Amino acid sequence: MSINQTAKGIVLVPCLLLGGAFLSAAAWGSESNQTVAIWLGIALLAGGFLAQLIPTEKD
Repeated sequence: MSINQTAKGIVLVPCLLLGGAFLSAAAWGSESNQTVAIWLGIALLAGGFLAQLIPTEKD
């Protein structure tokens, strides 16, 4: 089963949205969970961008 651009986009969009949400929660939220929110946001953003680096087969 090959990985195509649509599947990569389906991974990218939620990762960017959730990563941004966690980073904004860290910026404007309480300090108690700020570190966790920052690391979750960074991990989601990195995962979304790294999914774009997976090579796809040419048709």
